[in-house]
Amino acid sequence: MNVSILVPVFNEEANLPELLERLLKTARGTGKSFEIILIDDGSSDGSVKIIKDATKGNPELKLIRFNRNYGQHSALFAGFAEAQGDIVVTLDADLQNPPEEIPKLIAKMEEGFEVVGGYRQHRQDSFFRKIPSYFVAKFTSKFVKVSLKDYGCMLRAYRKELVKEMVAGGEAAVYIPALANSLASSVAEIPVEHRAREKGKSKYSFLRLLHLNFDLMTGFSLLPIQIVGLAGVGIAFAGLVFSIFLLVMRLIMGSEWAVGGVFTLFGILFFFVGLEILAIGLIGEYVGRIYQEVRKRPRYRIREIITSKDLK
Repeated sequence: MNVSILVPVFNEEANLPELLERLLKTARGTGKSFEIILIDDGSSDGSVKIIKDATKGNPELKLIRFNRNYGQHSALFAGFAEAQGDIVVTLDADLQNPPEEIPKLIAKMEEGFEVVGGYRQHRQDSFFRKIPSYFVAKFTSKFVKVSLKDYGCMLRAYRKELVKEMVAGGEAAVYIPALANSLASSVAEIPVEHRAREKGKSKYSFLRLLHLNFDLMTGFSLLPIQIVGLAGVGIAFAGLVFSIFLLVMRLIMGSEWAVGGVFTLFGILFFFVGLEILAIGLIGEYVGRIYQEVRKRPRYRIREIITSKDLK
């Protein structure tokens, strides 16, 4: 059984030398044939040079270069399309998930699972990173109907057959762990070590994590738009009841009482307007997804693929 290890890279020159050394050592220690595919997602630092230099003396390494930045999940799809292994492992380049944990995933996969995910024990991230990730895990478990502790950990392993099915799907915007779990017949999760980022900066801001939540909500379920529809019915009914109440109170208390409630009416109006804007935003998200799918644009554009043979 051979293994493909995919590593998306975006401006990680500070971590790459150590990562490549440890990753090669770990992969060779498994006793399995392997390939390591590094996908450069439009880096502007020295990442590409470091990978090329390492590739010269290591035929197991392969570099895929994008023409610009497309995002981590697009990078992984490019790696999926190129991977030849029976087991495909994904790993971040920031060394927060140690490469030495990969054999644990492979051993679990050999028990017959289609997907094995890692969940980060004693997670070494800030509070502001943990909270959005917590909601991502909750939302994803709800929509995909596969409950896991950690959907945000990129240290995961997939069967080759499942990877090929995901690539063939061709969806424009996809969160890979959720898509894989929605298709897999057997999913497992194991604890993995997690370390604080020592070099470089995280590429996931709060806004990017928020966008990820919207992708999950609209990409895997109609529940959000159904909730908005039900909320609209409830609000319409509440508005009718409140209108009747105001009419009755005006007849009982007189016109002065009605004038005194102007600010209350404004408050209620703003509340309803806010809900309407939320509903329009959700509808727009679904329409935008339809537009992306209809255009059939590629997820990424590859600038070049480099192996050790190309650098001799």
